[in-house]
Amino acid sequence: MQRLLVTGGAGFIGSNFVRYMLEKYSGYFIVVYDKLTYAGRLENLQDVAEKFAGRYAFVQGDICDGAAVEAALAEYQVDTIVNFAAETHVDRSLMEPGAFIQTDVFGTYVLLEAARKLGLERYHQISTDEVYGQVLVDRSKETDNLKPRSPYAASKTGGDLMVLAYYESWGLPVTITRGSNNIGPYQYPEKVVPLFATNAMDDQPLPVYGDGLQMRDYQYVIDHCEGIDAVLHKGQIGEIYNIGTGEEMTNIEMTKIVLATLGKPESLIRYALDVSKLAGLGWEPSHSCAEAIEKTARWYAENEWWWRPIKSGELYKAYYAEQYGKRLGVGSRG
Repeated sequence: MQRLLVTGGAGFIGSNFVRYMLEKYSGYFIVVYDKLTYAGRLENLQDVAEKFAGRYAFVQGDICDGAAVEAALAEYQVDTIVNFAAETHVDRSLMEPGAFIQTDVFGTYVLLEAARKLGLERYHQISTDEVYGQVLVDRSKETDNLKPRSPYAASKTGGDLMVLAYYESWGLPVTITRGSNNIGPYQYPEKVVPLFATNAMDDQPLPVYGDGLQMRDYQYVIDHCEGIDAVLHKGQIGEIYNIGTGEEMTNIEMTKIVLATLGKPESLIRYALDVSKLAGLGWEPSHSCAEAIEKTARWYAENEWWWRPIKSGELYKAYYAEQYGKRLGVGSRG
């Protein structure tokens, strides 16, 4: 397992994973295969392209295009697929559910078919804790029933079940990881921590849902990458592994940490996983929820070059106005 095709590798978690793996494994060659939608940006990989020019390649393509996928696998003699490619964000899935089914379910099928036909060494699916649904008591275990509550969660559930079906039906060597809320560098600022960090830097209101007492497991993206790495090299074929910090924090606590980190006033203020199975492989998170939030907020403060062009764009302004305009009493300014 030394030649990886990382689908969705120009996105938030994917780009961090590519950078992490190339830095750690000097003999690995990684091909990023990405459609470059709104959240996939070559800017996320510009340092990778420069630093690892001999061990990195980029192919622009759609995972729903079987011929293009197989051509990339053959051209670069890929032995492993790591699938980050997905439509994400619950709120967006309520606006465009069809796109989620197409990418997260059909796209997963296309990749699995390619891996089966070409006899690849490994297929790894990046999934989410959203597939477990609402967890009111205790923590989600890998063996829990799946109860998705949004088109996003349902599409990811469908993809996971397709992966397991290929393992049971054809013996395809697969693994799945389900992560909690990731935060860190290069996260598109529709997600709550970068949204709040960048809003706070511009002295804009922070749109907290309800009373802000919803519980979340915020994990630093590099911890997630290390967990995937552990599963790729030590995980059992056909198994699922949760990746998270194993601790919870309310949204209001997270919001206050962001504001305190950036030196902003609180006047701007207007789900946990059982990870013991992955811990059994020797993995543990390096950052607590609070440390992850502080580190993420600082990254956005130090890298305005990356996020300010996004938030000043018309597409983002329109999305922001639709999502938060009524709650904040603002128009499409972003």
